[in-house]
Amino acid sequence: MKRLARLRRTLEELFPERHLYVRSGGEMKAFVLTQKKQMMAAGVVAGAAVWLGVSTAATLVGVFSASSADREIARINAKMERYVADRQARLDSAIAQLNEANGSEALATSIEKRHAALALLLADVKGTPGAAEALTPVISRALAAQDGDPAKRVEMVRVSQEQLLEAADGFAKSRADRLRLAFRLAGLSPGAYVAKGGSLGGPLIESRDPRALAAVLDVDEDFARRVQRAATELSEANALNEAARELPFARPIAAPVKSSGFGARMDPFTGRPAYHAGLDFPGATFTPIYATAPGVIAYTGHRSGYGNVVEIDHGRGLKTRYAHLQTIGVRAGQRVALGQKIAGMGSTGRSTGTHLHYEVWVNGRPQNPDRFLKAGQYVHQAD
Repeated sequence: MKRLARLRRTLEELFPERHLYVRSGGEMKAFVLTQKKQMMAAGVVAGAAVWLGVSTAATLVGVFSASSADREIARINAKMERYVADRQARLDSAIAQLNEANGSEALATSIEKRHAALALLLADVKGTPGAAEALTPVISRALAAQDGDPAKRVEMVRVSQEQLLEAADGFAKSRADRLRLAFRLAGLSPGAYVAKGGSLGGPLIESRDPRALAAVLDVDEDFARRVQRAATELSEANALNEAARELPFARPIAAPVKSSGFGARMDPFTGRPAYHAGLDFPGATFTPIYATAPGVIAYTGHRSGYGNVVEIDHGRGLKTRYAHLQTIGVRAGQRVALGQKIAGMGSTGRSTGTHLHYEVWVNGRPQNPDRFLKAGQYVHQAD
């Protein structure tokens, strides 16, 4: 009530009753401006002002937006014009070569030599996981492109070669980068698993000097350099992929659940902080446990605190340990394959319940197995 009374007094002060006298033709006329009429007039003026402000703001926004859109359209148009001009210049060059004496033969020979270089590269790419999906769209477009003009057909072949080489290079680099990242996630140096000189690619990667490779392939140096780069990336990716198959990147059990991680934790028996050298995977008794990489069984039996264990030597200083086992299905000296069943889950040794305790050792030191599991996911994605 007090607020209403205060508001009423404020309005009376702002809009007191006013008398307006107008003299016209010797007569005096009086007009009374009541408080209500003044408030209505003020409301109309305020509404008009708001409408004018909003309209002005909208107009300015439209102007700036249109200006920004126009600039973007102009930029895109300029880019497209450059692209069209570039393609036209290439086409004109091809036609000019065709029109020269023996030009058609020279150009065809040049393209054939490039094709031979691409064939060497694609021979390495063929069969690589993911290669078909990456290169098929480019090849399909090249096959679909048709033109009755011989000069344009020649140019289309050359352009399709450029696109195919670009796609192959991008595919090889992406695959190699992902595999290198997987090894680094596991704390391993990718370079240690790549043979010097490369086991694949033949002359494409053995000739370190692009000029020498260009001479061997009888193509221009820039094209030779791009072919060599793609072949080198692909060779490294294939080498890392082969090495990954020998490393413990797989999961020891089918279920993805983990109950305890690597590092410091509260000991379940003492209730004090303690170092945990592996990962724990819960499950039912006799749950199958699999080798996470190929190797040789280095030890089977009982170890203090671990209960029944299996240890596998994978070479290159890597070893895995599987503990608290209920059953053991392998013997020392036996060679096992990736994914081969080696034991059944249990709760032997220092254990509070049925689970697998899994460790990964590198050069005599325990590593975080979770890093190897994540690396395995990247390797799988690279495939």
